[in-house]
Amino acid sequence: MPLKTILPLLIAAAPVAIAAPALAQSAPTPGSMPTGPAAGITTQLPRGAAPSHYAIQVTPDAANLKFSGKVTIDVSVATVLPALVLNAADLTVSSVMLTPAKGKAIKGTARIDADAQTVSLDFGKPVQPGSYKLDIVYAGVINQQANGLFALDYTDNAGAAKRALFTQFEAPDARRFVPSWDEPSYKATFDLSAVVPADQLAVGNMPVKTSKDMGGGKKLVTFGTSPKMSSYLLFFGLGELDRATKMAGNTEVGVITGKGNTGKAQLALDASASILPYYNDYFGVPYPLPKLDNVAGPGQSQFFSAMENWGAIFTFERALLVDPRFTSEATKRRIYETVAHEMAHQWFGDLVTMAWWDDLWLNEGFASWMATKVTDKLQPDWEMLLTRVDGREAAMSLDSLATTHAVVQKITTVDQVNQAFDAITYQKGEAVITMLEGYAGEDAWKAGIQAYMKAHAYGNTVTDDLWKSVEGAGATGLVSIAHDFTSQPGIPLVTVDSAVCKGGSTVLTLSQGEFSRDQKSKTPLRWNVPVKAQTIGGEAQRLILQGKGTVTLPGCGAYVVNAGQTGYYRSLYPAANVKALAKDFTRLASIDQTGLLADNFQLGLGGYQPIGLAMDLVDAVPATASPAVLAEVPEYISGAYDMLESDKAAQAKVAAYGSAKLGPVLADIGYDVKPGEAAQAPVLRQALVATLGDMGDKTVVAEANRRFAQPALLDGPLRNTWLSIIAKNADQATWDKLRAMAKGATTDLEKSSTYALLGGAKDEKLAAQALDLALTDEPGKTTSAAIISAVGYEHPMMAVDYVLAHRAQYEALIDVSARSQALARLGGGSADPAMATKLDAYATQYLTPESRKVVDRAISAIKTRIETRGRLQAPLTAWFAGRK
Repeated sequence: MPLKTILPLLIAAAPVAIAAPALAQSAPTPGSMPTGPAAGITTQLPRGAAPSHYAIQVTPDAANLKFSGKVTIDVSVATVLPALVLNAADLTVSSVMLTPAKGKAIKGTARIDADAQTVSLDFGKPVQPGSYKLDIVYAGVINQQANGLFALDYTDNAGAAKRALFTQFEAPDARRFVPSWDEPSYKATFDLSAVVPADQLAVGNMPVKTSKDMGGGKKLVTFGTSPKMSSYLLFFGLGELDRATKMAGNTEVGVITGKGNTGKAQLALDASASILPYYNDYFGVPYPLPKLDNVAGPGQSQFFSAMENWGAIFTFERALLVDPRFTSEATKRRIYETVAHEMAHQWFGDLVTMAWWDDLWLNEGFASWMATKVTDKLQPDWEMLLTRVDGREAAMSLDSLATTHAVVQKITTVDQVNQAFDAITYQKGEAVITMLEGYAGEDAWKAGIQAYMKAHAYGNTVTDDLWKSVEGAGATGLVSIAHDFTSQPGIPLVTVDSAVCKGGSTVLTLSQGEFSRDQKSKTPLRWNVPVKAQTIGGEAQRLILQGKGTVTLPGCGAYVVNAGQTGYYRSLYPAANVKALAKDFTRLASIDQTGLLADNFQLGLGGYQPIGLAMDLVDAVPATASPAVLAEVPEYISGAYDMLESDKAAQAKVAAYGSAKLGPVLADIGYDVKPGEAAQAPVLRQALVATLGDMGDKTVVAEANRRFAQPALLDGPLRNTWLSIIAKNADQATWDKLRAMAKGATTDLEKSSTYALLGGAKDEKLAAQALDLALTDEPGKTTSAAIISAVGYEHPMMAVDYVLAHRAQYEALIDVSARSQALARLGGGSADPAMATKLDAYATQYLTPESRKVVDRAISAIKTRIETRGRLQAPLTAWFAGRK
């Protein structure tokens, strides 16, 4: 999940039929019946029964937000059971029938357990071992947030109100669509059919097999039989939609959008066609379905952007469509990477699936890593490998706190599943894989992945299955390293105890500890750390660090302990080396420049070294540096600015430094795209304008006002950046004008992004108006929560208090999956002790010990932020006071 056009080809309401692949599996024979999760794999359902095939027919009633359904499930029963227990949520069951392979049908009764999200089917006597067909007639609700079968209301290009239907089942929401064994280890094949309006396009995992006129303006659409897959990967979509396609080898790739919008999905379509052949080669197993669609839905979720349904990836429009009026270059790259991430899941997650949610990272961490890899290969000018430093830092921001968790984590409840989608699962997962590929070597790593895919296709795995496969391909010793970094939390700290130049070589003495922001006195954990070190310009040397060790580097002078930044650890140097690195900054590779900036800044925040050393390194980045590296600098200046928010005079000095350092760079590249400019220039431009505008740089704010006064000047990749500056500094008249712009937007994509900006006002009166607006129908059901989130960024206490006062109304605006996390996200960026107290009181009253973990992480982050700001205010103020 996330966690993205030939000339537009418009097709008729029904998709072109494509021959179903030769992968649909016939009903299993006795002795080969599915048995469900293997021993030792978690399940919340009674063991002993498992499905092999579902035949589902649904009839949506979109106008009344309900649907009816019937399903026939081929079930194998391995042991005597008092009843059959399936997952079901928000469903009513009207009829149940169980038919043995030999014998008469038995009528059953259904008992729903809403808390457990199950339905127990009783047939008056125990169910004996054997093969059965289970028929269930049921009904459900169509939600207005992205859970189960849900509706998205929007305005089409002609200004007419429309409603489209889609499904979102990860992690535990297929049970809202059909009574099912809704856990990843209960894989089965699926036949899906739907009675739908004759003039609408129905979309499923597989191509349409038949379409039958039912009369009365209805048709029965039946999709081809799916491959064997987990229930959370099932997909259904319906609406007034268009589809554009392109061939990638033998596979038809497509984009599906609201009518008239396929042209905005050209980037996604072209990306899909380019990426698929690369993946076919890399994984060694060709994509097994005949088609792969990217389905764009209007609106947004507070929980995810895209979902990897097999053959029918669903993505919210804002993460898939490009509008030249306001889509930034950074957004275009995120779209490409999102497409790559979800396509990687078609193998890592869909073809081979984790056995239980403990190993969710196998899906998400690997897809994140693969997306970065393929994007770097196919779009080399974007320098995507540099983004792995940002991902590493996102993971370490959680992993440095006591409330962190291991990559492989114990999951026992539905709430825990939803909370597992975090930076540890995604970004630490990617960082660890990056490190392990570096250790194994690209060839052995790829060979191991291919062996893993072939061995486990259409099956389920645990993390060790992957490690054993890669080690078996030649990466000796990988398993022990992998275990250390995935089975325990935390961040290794590699300290250079001494560095001695002898005979033209540098001998480093290293020791290992643990980097922590809030537990420095704890006994550090131990890892087998794969260290790669080099002097600038020297040949890199490798060492597996276990506690203490030495390494001899060719050459003398400044050195880097995490050369290439592939290691998941922090590197603490003597001050003399940091100063030497600052002096020789331009001689470093871009990836090391980026990594050293991040590493040293965090070491300063954590109190491991003076923050001035880190700022010296930031100061050393010249205006002639790579635009990709320069684009990182505003973040550090902005970070210092935020830490000094209680001292406006000190903040003013930071802002003045930022203008002096960054202003000339912006003046050089200009506010608008230039023909032939460097590939990274648009990303740098956005970072500079956003940061300088946020800190109140007079030149940038004046430019924002000039463009706002002449709306024609707003259009382009920085439109939303300019408008965010306007929104932050808005008075009542300006805010009202922004609201009118949002209301009058001609597309839902523009409308949702503009409405969200209204929450960013510094003026508390305007922020309060934005909160009230969010609870009206004006912004749209899925946009309102984004307005509240924007208020939370600028005024966290105001947003949290408002949500607590309107909790039921707010929860109706967000996915069920996000509810236990929402308040933590709103208040987690605060530096107010009262916020920590408030979040704790909320969690104590409304959440369980399992579901409050994200709140506890937010509280830890707040407390750490308070301590850090108190400790660093004086040295930061002194450092900026010393700048010219």
